[in-house]
Amino acid sequence: MAQSIPHYIAGRRVEGTSGRSAPVFNPATGLQSGSVALAAPEEVRAAVDAAKAAAPGWAATTPLRRARILNAFLRIMEERIDSLSAIITAEHGKVLSDAKGEIQRGMEVVEFATGIPQMLKGEITEDVGTKVDSYGVRQPLGIVAGITPFNFPAMVPMWMFPVALACGNCFILKPSERDPSAALVLAEWLKEAGLPDGVFNVVNGDKDAVDALLHDPDISAISFVGSTPIAKYIYETAARTGKRCQALGGAKNHMIIMPDADLDQAVDALMGAAYGSAGERCMAVSVAVPVGEETANALMAKLEPKVRALKVGPGTDPEAEMGPLVTRQHLDKVSGYVDAGVAEGATLVVDGRGLKLQGYEDGYFIGGTLFDNVTPDMRIYKEEIFGPVLAVLRADSFATAATLINEHEFGNGTAIFTRDGDAAREFAHDIKVGMVGINVPIPVPMAFHSFGGWKASLFGDHHMHGPEGVRFYTRLKTITTRWPTGIRAGAEFVMPTMK
Repeated sequence: MAQSIPHYIAGRRVEGTSGRSAPVFNPATGLQSGSVALAAPEEVRAAVDAAKAAAPGWAATTPLRRARILNAFLRIMEERIDSLSAIITAEHGKVLSDAKGEIQRGMEVVEFATGIPQMLKGEITEDVGTKVDSYGVRQPLGIVAGITPFNFPAMVPMWMFPVALACGNCFILKPSERDPSAALVLAEWLKEAGLPDGVFNVVNGDKDAVDALLHDPDISAISFVGSTPIAKYIYETAARTGKRCQALGGAKNHMIIMPDADLDQAVDALMGAAYGSAGERCMAVSVAVPVGEETANALMAKLEPKVRALKVGPGTDPEAEMGPLVTRQHLDKVSGYVDAGVAEGATLVVDGRGLKLQGYEDGYFIGGTLFDNVTPDMRIYKEEIFGPVLAVLRADSFATAATLINEHEFGNGTAIFTRDGDAAREFAHDIKVGMVGINVPIPVPMAFHSFGGWKASLFGDHHMHGPEGVRFYTRLKTITTRWPTGIRAGAEFVMPTMK
């Protein structure tokens, strides 16, 4: 029997009352595993009310005490990572090792957030004027919300809430309705670690819940990761309602392979970056750009057999390198892009469509797919596919390859493989992309740096986690002080100059 997946409000699981729900499937089998409640605006408001009640006490909790709770949460996660990995694999489909990897990357943000007493230290200047001192402090915003995608049901929420909580905010999470169970587990583990009720809440839902969060006057900031059209909508709506917003959108990540590159290293990097997690990553490499025909031909000769040999299977299979896509609808969408690439004249070197696995005939599987001779006018080049489809676009020079990247709509991540330090430095300095890898295919920053793209890949002024996260989830207050010392200068009617 399919399980009922509720909300989490004020420290407990709360069954939905809207009368609406959505099915949750096991992508490997195609069978429904659960039914998730879809929140009505009233249920979102109940989560806000719980956060509002908890906010004064949590903001007054010392940063060291907040850090100790996050430390306890981190220990719980370390002990139970295997159980959370299994939940993610069952609802998302990714292989267990990849699920464990995403949790570990999320835990690194928790670990970063435990250093919040250091990061919230302010600045002070004595004697900005005669016997006048000035100092700045960073204070929490109040109630903030995160809207997260299906592809990383644990890691992306942990890009947000550990830093937000450490800074003294209350947090409302709206996870993807496609794989919502991980969020509830995280909520319960936070409570077990000592987080007060109401400080962290989970509301499951669709656009109705998103709009309720965007329009609620008590929510001060919104963090979002998803597609560019929705990111743009989230950002514009949040701005109109007076909220701070960071909205991360889509991507089309290129990897340049220079003639001097270690080709075996580049091919291995492409395999992992293009086909890991079935390509359902905003940092997946979806375009390979070999420079020169000789480089391109050599790359294809090494790449094609590896793509054909890619081991696809259910995420629970320890030998599987790639699992299924998340839903039947997404499988159809990705297959449609392959159809479009063929229709537009790209060379389909490896076709992953129509893959059927014995015992998993109804699963949402597609094999690794490889296109050659792709051109910039094709949809499979211009649009984010979000599946295991790698497009090879041949460039005649480094300058041509760099121009392709700079002129593309998206600017999330990019990489270059080369032994030439001059080319690498020029690439890193001039490329118009937010995250750059030099012989690193997926340059996701560590937690103590910040994550975010450029152009249509990010709406807002702040990247996620790291120092940028602390700045996003706090606001600066500057205090200027002077204590009575017998100085009497009389009333001043001009702008103070601190003479």
